[in-house]
Amino acid sequence: MQFSQLKKLGPGVLVTAAFIGPGTITACTLAGANFGYTLLWALVFATIAAIVLQDMSARLGIITKKGLGEVLLDALHHSVLKWPLILLIILALYGGNAAYEAGNLAGAALGIEAIFTFNDVSFNLSIVTLSLIGALILVKGSFKQIERVLIGLVLLMAACFIVTFIVVQPELSSVFKGISSPTIPEGSLLTVIALIGTTVVPYNLFLHASAAKTHWQHVDDVRTARTDTVLSIGLGGLIAILVVSTAAASMFTHSITVNNAADMAHQFEPLFGSFSKYLLGIGLFAAGLSSVITAPLATSYAVSEILQFKGGSQSKAFKGVSLSIVLIGACFALTGIKPIKIILLAQFANGLLLPVVASFLLYAMNHKKSLQGHVNSPLANLLGIGVVLLTSFLGLKMILGSFGITLF
Repeated sequence: MQFSQLKKLGPGVLVTAAFIGPGTITACTLAGANFGYTLLWALVFATIAAIVLQDMSARLGIITKKGLGEVLLDALHHSVLKWPLILLIILALYGGNAAYEAGNLAGAALGIEAIFTFNDVSFNLSIVTLSLIGALILVKGSFKQIERVLIGLVLLMAACFIVTFIVVQPELSSVFKGISSPTIPEGSLLTVIALIGTTVVPYNLFLHASAAKTHWQHVDDVRTARTDTVLSIGLGGLIAILVVSTAAASMFTHSITVNNAADMAHQFEPLFGSFSKYLLGIGLFAAGLSSVITAPLATSYAVSEILQFKGGSQSKAFKGVSLSIVLIGACFALTGIKPIKIILLAQFANGLLLPVVASFLLYAMNHKKSLQGHVNSPLANLLGIGVVLLTSFLGLKMILGSFGITLF
């Protein structure tokens, strides 16, 4: 790729910045601390799945010049199942993104807690303050410069994990074994689904299509968009693998239990010592606040496209949807449930929502009238169906397991 082409990259980077949030950091830390290297295969699968689905989403936006919600509305125009399916999508997006928003708020507050000593009142005050900041940014619509700063802090966090990985020196043989030998240890299924849910975020499929349709103007840009997706999502997946490996080497081998942000900071200590809590705190805060903005925006784009709101992102209806996600997420985050549990449950909810949204994306990518001859290739369909089937199986196994039913 020539340097001039690099300047065209963008939407994929935004998607990566969206999913490298407190949920990813927390879920990956818990995976490494509780199960060592054994769940690395789930991240490799999740990264490949994200690349496949986000590539479809980007192509959809470029070719049709519509968001995923608009294409689905067109595709279901004459179907008797149109409104039941639309209602299902909206409810699923609202429920999943509200849970995700709660995780983002809790993660950002967890970052503050890592730096300062908190009681329950202080933590709740942080949740309320962060919600108000996020709501203010969404209403004013002037979040772009702030977002750049937050993305910079998230990248700083990523750089610290890369350097820490080198310093801690995890066993490479164990890393490769965890990547190449899929296993689900007892008690790890929730974590597996959470790892997939934190990497292949359903709302990012809507966000990517909407961003791609404005970022690229011609069908010929599909190849550049694919490069953007592969490089950006691939980097995000690598960061997640490094987080798991670092936690496995520095926490699992020493039987360190993760209950709070201070415990999570232990993985930085080989490199940063007592400064670890500040590093983790800033990173979690930045990642959390960035995602606090992204999740409501993506929900607003999806709902606005499906319900055909007028006025775009400046309309009262658009901003009302965004604010409702912040409000519901804040209420959930204030329930008193431990922040780490909220974050993990949010990723789990995303993992269950993924098969539904991915199925609709596959349907849209095979709609000849909308795509004008640019429908999915057989290989893309095969990969997409594989993602839907595996994530559906894991979700079904988890649901049945809660009733004491074991598939095998």
